[in-house]
Amino acid sequence: MTGLDDFLAGLRAAAEPTRLRLLALCAEGELTVSELTEILGQSQPRVSRHLKLMVEAGLLERIREGTWAFYRLTGDAGTRLGRRLVDMIPGDDAALALDRERLGAVKQARAGRAQAYFRKNAARWNEIRKLYVAEAEVEKALLEAMPMEGVGDFLDIGTGTGRILELFGDKVERGLGIDLSREMLALARANLERAGRRNCRVRHGDMYKLPVPSASFDAVAIHQVLHYADDTAAAIAEAARVLRQGGRLVIVDFAPHDLEFLRLEHAHRRLGFSDDEVEGWCRAAGLVPEGTVHLPGDPLTVTIWTVRRSHPGPSGGKGGRVSDR
Repeated sequence: MTGLDDFLAGLRAAAEPTRLRLLALCAEGELTVSELTEILGQSQPRVSRHLKLMVEAGLLERIREGTWAFYRLTGDAGTRLGRRLVDMIPGDDAALALDRERLGAVKQARAGRAQAYFRKNAARWNEIRKLYVAEAEVEKALLEAMPMEGVGDFLDIGTGTGRILELFGDKVERGLGIDLSREMLALARANLERAGRRNCRVRHGDMYKLPVPSASFDAVAIHQVLHYADDTAAAIAEAARVLRQGGRLVIVDFAPHDLEFLRLEHAHRRLGFSDDEVEGWCRAAGLVPEGTVHLPGDPLTVTIWTVRRSHPGPSGGKGGRVSDR
C-alpha cells in the first residue's frame, strides 16, 4: 500500500474508542502492554489485539526487549497522522482524563522503582566517584570537547542512568541510549522522563552488536564503559560502524592506574587506558584523533578522547556486555 491506501488504513485502525485511547497514551511516551492494560482496565489479550492492529497500520511501533515490548508513535508518516488524530481528540473527554490520571500514577510508580534500585546501588558508584575529579568538571570538559552544532542523531553506548543523554539532549534532534542492564534502562527512562528529554529514548542492546544501522549517527559517546569491556578494540570498531562520515566519537574513561580493588569489587576488567592504545584502536577503526583532555583526580585521572570518522573501518563485533553503571 502507498499514499492514500496507507492514510485510509491508518484512519480505519484508529476508528475505535479503545484504539484512540491507546493512541493518545502512546503519544505520551513508550509504554508496555501491562502498563496500558493497567491504565485502561481491560484484559491483556484485548489490548494486545488493538495494539497489533495499529502497529500493522503504521500508527504505532513495537520495540521488543526480551520478554517486554514497548509501544510508541511511529516515525515518518505514522507519527504525523497519529499526532494529528491525537490533537483532534476532545480535551475534556472523561475517559481520556481518567487515562491521563492513571498514566501519571504508572509513571510515578515506575520512577519509584527505578529510584529504589538507584539508592540500593548508589553507594558503590559514589565509592568510585570519590576517587576522581568531580562529575561537574568532567561534564563541562565533555561539552567543550564534543561540539554539537548540526548534530541530528546522537548515540550513548552503555547509557547507564541516562545522564549523558540528559546532558546532550537539548543540543541534538534525537538521542538514543543503549545498555545491557534492564534495571539501568528503567532508571534511565525515569531520569529522562523527569528531565523532559522527550527526544531521547533508550534500548536494550550489546555494545559489540549495536541494534542500529551503519552510518546512522552524527555523534557517539562511550562514557565510563570501556573499562568493563572484554574486547575494547571491537567496541570502538562497532561505534565507528554506526558513525556517519565526518561524525565524532567521544570516549571518557580512566588513565592507567593501579587500584586493583576496582577490578575485584567493581568488575573493572581494565585498570585504565593509555593515550597510545586508545588512539591506536581508533585509527584501526578508521577514526582520526582530534584531541585529548586529561582531568587529574586523586588518585584517578579521567581522560576524554575525541575522534572523527574519516573512512570506512572494520565492522567489528563479537558478543559482550554493556556497562551497567
